[in-house]
Amino acid sequence: MALIDQINRYFESIPEPKQTDMRRLHDAILELNPGCQLWFLDGKDGSGKVVSNPSIGYGTLTKKYADGKNKEFYQAGISANSAGLSVYIMGMDDKKYLQENYAATIGKASITGYCIKFKALKDIDLDTLKRAIQDGMERARA
Repeated sequence: MALIDQINRYFESIPEPKQTDMRRLHDAILELNPGCQLWFLDGKDGSGKVVSNPSIGYGTLTKKYADGKNKEFYQAGISANSAGLSVYIMGMDDKKYLQENYAATIGKASITGYCIKFKALKDIDLDTLKRAIQDGMERARA
């Protein structure tokens, strides 16, 4: 199945109003990063067992592991979950950076070293979220 079809089916599987919020996030990230590589992870491991929520990824970074191996992964990702939405910003070396730079202005969100969680887009400042995503993607490219 084509990647765009997988992403659209994922959107269609999400109940409203979360589906609309996910589509708005998707469109906002693509507007900021036209032509970036898209990813879709269905949340299943190699045996087909569900191990996480599905996610859509944007951009590419190379993750380096302690054993010397490298793996390509996305720079930013979005996912719907039972509590709301999650935005993943990968490749952040400073695990306090997002909290220190965006927590005060983003609204009702929980921020960890690489994840911004919130119930709905109406609860946060979308411009602040877009700045955080773009900032993280640019830092991952450096």
